[in-house]
This record gives sequence, C-alpha cells and structure tokens, in this order.
Amino acid sequence: MTANSLDEAKRAVREQIWSILTAADTAHDASVHGRIPNFKGSEEAATRLATLPVWQGASVVKAVPDKAQLPVRAKALEEGKTVYMAVPKLATLKPFYLLDPATLTVSPVDAANSRIAATIAPTVEVDALRPLDLIVLGSVAVNRNGARIGKGAGYSDIEFALLSEAGLVTAETAIVTTVHALQVTGIPIPTAEHDVSVDLIVTPEEVITCATAHRPTGIHWADLTAEKIAAIPSLAARSVA
Repeated sequence: MTANSLDEAKRAVREQIWSILTAADTAHDASVHGRIPNFKGSEEAATRLATLPVWQGASVVKAVPDKAQLPVRAKALEEGKTVYMAVPKLATLKPFYLLDPATLTVSPVDAANSRIAATIAPTVEVDALRPLDLIVLGSVAVNRNGARIGKGAGYSDIEFALLSEAGLVTAETAIVTTVHALQVTGIPIPTAEHDVSVDLIVTPEEVITCATAHRPTGIHWADLTAEKIAAIPSLAARSVA
C-alpha cells in the first residue's frame, strides 16, 4: 500500500467513526470531526484505568493533551504521579510540559487542562524526561489487536519515536488509550511501520488487553516530509546531529 493510499484508508476509517459517534451523540463537543473525540464517559474510563496494576505501579506518565484524556491527567496528578504532556504540535525545542505534583501552584484538575498547563508548567527537552512507566494516547479509532489511528496529524507517533529513541520507553512501559466503546471498531485499521499500537484499551465499561501491540523503536525518517521535520524543532535538531 502506498503512503497516499494508506492515508486515504485511514481517513475513511476516521470519517466512519466520527459519523458513528455523531449519530449516537457520544461527545461533549458540538462536533467530533477533525479531532480526538471528547467522549462522554471519559471520567469513568479514567476511573477504570486507575484500578489497573499498570496504573497503580506507575510513577511517571506521558499523556496526550486532548480533552478526552484530561480526567486521566488529573487523576495522575491527584495521585502524586509525574505527568509529561506534549507542547501543541511539538512546536518548541523543549516539546513537553513537566507537571510535577510536588510543585503545582494550581489544583490537579486545573493543571491537567492543557491551556492552564501552558501557563504554569515548565517545558523540558526530550533527554530531560524520566523513563516512562505509562503512556496514555488519544484515539479516533482502535481495534482489539491494539491498532489505532488518531486525528491524522501524526504527533503521537512522532512523540513516541522521540521518546523511544531516547531510551525512555522500555518493554515494561505500558501503552494505553481511553475511548468510548463505539471507538473500538471491527473496521480494519491500516497501519504503517511508524504507527504505535496500544497494550490496553479502556472504555467506561471494559478493559481490553491487546496481544499484538506494535512499538516502533525509533524515528522513521523516510516517512517524514522535510516540512514536518522543519516544523518540529526537536526532530530538526536530530536530523542534523
């Protein structure tokens, strides 16, 4: 499958799932199209995640900044876990916010809000992060084998590649997504070598263990355009190192 046909196949899956979610009135936002769905039940999914051994044993969490995962970020901070959250579009040389519960000047719920975090949290370089116990991804669609797709920008995969190449992701690092049950699909999800899959899917009602999760081991430069590399300073710095 060519890169263009892969992109088209992924886009078709996204559109199907966005339409299904819209018809079922599953999101808090007026529209789910073009974004990671802010699904109803995200608090319940976060609560379910917090019952799992992989969560309870984690002290360092990397989480996406999407609204759907705000309850996960807030719960992590409430429980004293260190949270790293990506700067939007990885647009700075220090591409992660450091949310340290020991130094927060606002409540965990406020700190977990990506807009507030941008005003109170320091940013850190990839190499300054601590090794990660748990990675929380947002998804548009995911299947029971762990294959997932996001909204199409590719930032979660790039973040993972940067962290993996820096040695911050180990075989023990759990990769999780929280989603609405309708986002768990039987529709085939096309994937490329750079795509990250998940070990666990957590919905408000269930926990799904995925047996065949795929983890890229580093940056797949051939899959990145010159424009994408130039737009992400931490990638650009590595491309000339």
